[in-house]
Amino acid sequence: MKLSEEKVRYVAGLANLALTEDEIHQYAHDLSDILTHIDKLNELNTEGVAPMAQVLFDAGESSTLREDDPHVSLTNAEAMANAPVSGQGYFKVPRVIER
Repeated sequence: MKLSEEKVRYVAGLANLALTEDEIHQYAHDLSDILTHIDKLNELNTEGVAPMAQVLFDAGESSTLREDDPHVSLTNAEAMANAPVSGQGYFKVPRVIER
């Protein structure tokens, strides 16, 4: 799958990235190669292949995951206690998007 440089510029704009023309050309090439590889992987017949994920793996006593026990959460005041800047019960952060 060929990815155009125009699409790379569009995605870079969405991510608020300033790319040079050389970077745009390189990313278009690299991302096209990745998408072509994914297309090849999608051609594989995975019928009857069992999914592999840790949540399906019965590790028993060797499992390093903790039990999901309910506990009392922080109150809003406790959560805001260490915030450098807060107001009206929310964390205040500097603006990062100037659009």
